[in-house]
Amino acid sequence: MIIVGVVLLLAGFILGFPLLVTAGIILLIIGLALMIAGRTGHAVGGRRHYY
Repeated sequence: MIIVGVVLLLAGFILGFPLLVTAGIILLIIGLALMIAGRTGHAVGGRRHYY
C-alpha cells in the first residue's frame, strides 16, 4: 500500500492530477499507520504482521 501511494503521488505530480496526489497521500498515510501498528505487535486485520 505504501508503494502504491508513492506511485500515485509521483504520477499525480508528473501528470498534474491533484486527485492522484490526494489519493497517493491518503494511501501513503494509511500504509504507514498499518506498518507501525504491525511492527508494534498489534494484530492488523486479524493478522499478526502487516506486510
